[in-house]
Amino acid sequence: MAANATSGDAPAANADSFELLPGAGTSPVVLHVPHSSRRIPLPVRAGITLDDPALEGELDHITDAHTTQLAEEAARAAGVTPWRFVNRLSRLVVDPERFPDEREEMRAVGMGAVYTRTTHGAPLRPADVDPAPLVERYFRPYAEAMTAAVADRLAVTGRAVVIDVHSYPTARLPYELHGEGPRPPVCLGTDGFHTPAGLVEHARRAFEGIGTVGIDSPFSGAYVPLRFHGEDPRVTSLMVEIRRDAYMSEPGGPAGPGLGRLAAALAALVDAVSR
Repeated sequence: MAANATSGDAPAANADSFELLPGAGTSPVVLHVPHSSRRIPLPVRAGITLDDPALEGELDHITDAHTTQLAEEAARAAGVTPWRFVNRLSRLVVDPERFPDEREEMRAVGMGAVYTRTTHGAPLRPADVDPAPLVERYFRPYAEAMTAAVADRLAVTGRAVVIDVHSYPTARLPYELHGEGPRPPVCLGTDGFHTPAGLVEHARRAFEGIGTVGIDSPFSGAYVPLRFHGEDPRVTSLMVEIRRDAYMSEPGGPAGPGLGRLAAALAALVDAVSR
């Protein structure tokens, strides 16, 4: 079978592309896990030019392995259960955190909403591929569902806190545009409008037992649905990037004991911002 490829859904169905896992009614927190899956539907696999071994290798590098488990364990440990929005497809299908248009700087290395290049710059899809079908089929429904999840937390609790759960490799990969800076065990990505200082401080305290906690290096920014981006300060957001050697064997190996420590730290952050 092709690398983690499965049969495609019916065109109108997105039920297994992403999932919103309910938390406590009083929780404002949405743990967002966008890059943890290796699953590629067969119709999408057909448009990827890598052979199966090369695709498996690329998935090892590009997937934020075990972050779904990290969020799940943190949700179980938290005093107030957060909501979880989990991407069930690989980011090689579409990357839901990219801008779907010319605003996205990663287009410069072939890694906009629909990737045409690998982490090492090799062709992934034909350079002239039309991204529109994949954007319409996968990106827009995902964005609409995430927007609805955040809107629901606003309606019920009066605020929403998006905690974006990621990981990154110990060594810089060629695709990284801003990877020349420090690579601490924990990197917090921030947004100038949506990341208040108090949220950063809560995260620093929660993760200080893991190791150095850095800010916006090697990755910066925090995910906010476009409807609220730069508009609604009741939506706050923080990206949590975990260096992979803190919890797993790289590039795509099993999780280790560090995962439990990270889950406890993430649960502490969830509880701190839920109060």
